[in-house]
Parts: sequence; structure tokens; C-alpha cells
Amino acid sequence: MITLAMDTSHVFLVLALIKDDQLVDSVQKKCWKRQSEEIFPCLMDMMDRNGLKPDDIDAMVITEGPGSYTGVRIAMTIAKVFCVMKEKPLYTIGTLQLFAGKRNGRVILDARGGRVYTAVIDNGAYAEKPHIIMKDEVKADEVCAGDRQLVGLSEDYGDLAQNFVDLRDQWIKADNVNLVKPEYLKPSTAYLVK
Repeated sequence: MITLAMDTSHVFLVLALIKDDQLVDSVQKKCWKRQSEEIFPCLMDMMDRNGLKPDDIDAMVITEGPGSYTGVRIAMTIAKVFCVMKEKPLYTIGTLQLFAGKRNGRVILDARGGRVYTAVIDNGAYAEKPHIIMKDEVKADEVCAGDRQLVGLSEDYGDLAQNFVDLRDQWIKADNVNLVKPEYLKPSTAYLVK
């Protein structure tokens, strides 16, 4: 079984080809606000490198957020269209889970305006629901992953493609692909404020 994993919710474009629970190929590149421009060329290149066609994809997994208002929707829209057209299963996983992987502790991602998306992760699962707090409320010694530089720590995002594989037990299968929607923690009007 070949699964295509995608994340466009934050500063990275992450693509992963997973065959029978093994990472076959991946892309993880910073391209903030350019994921929509980069995703198809990178995806086509990765498929070509592995001799695959769209019909070879058996399932897809994407992050559902929280994250960039537009970013979350890029991978989600592509996956939903593909899975509906090809009648393939779609799985989701939380963005904060993906960034933490199997590391235990608090993960933070920049939510702009001095705020962060955050949750506590325990062995890949949410031990605390995703929410937004002010950056200055974060205790640096609790942060295990994400935008650690926001609290004075070294940047460490890990291998996000491998995290998709490692968190296979956390994927949630969509009963109805058409009803999959992003997890937004801020009202949509908040994204219009610079």
C-alpha cells in the first residue's frame, strides 16, 4: 500500500511517500507562503523519481491544523479532491502532533501577533488539546518541538516526513472526505490583521 502524506500548514512543504509503513521518499523544505507554488513541481518530481503515477496512490494523510489559514487548506484541498475523484481513503493528523512526532512535551508554532499554537504531546497523542496562548506564557524548559527559537532555544523541527510514519497509530480516517475541515483556533477575521 502506498500512502502520500502532505503538510502545508506552517513554514514547510512536507511530502512523504510511505510504502507499507516505511518512508520511501520525502521532501521537507522551507517555503513560507510559497507552498501552493512549490507543491505540484515537488510532488511530480518525487512521483517521477519513484516511478509512480497518481493511480498508484492508495491513500492520503494530511495535517488538519492548527496553522496558517491558507496553508492548512492547500494540502487539504488537494487531498480531498484526489480522494473523492479516485475514491481513496483520507486520513488526518494534528499539525502539532506532526511537529512533535514521538517527542514528549510542549510543541509551539508561531500564531503571529505574539501568540503561539500549543499543545502538550505524550507519545504522539495530545495530552492537552491545541490552543493559543501568548508567547511570553511559554516556559522554555517545557518546549520539545516546533518554533523553539520563539522562546530562545535552538531551532529543531526534526524529520517531519518520518514523523508521519512514526505516528501512523494517530491517523484518523475520514468517514466522509467531503466533511474534512481545517482546525482553526482563531476566528477567520483574525487572519486579516497584520
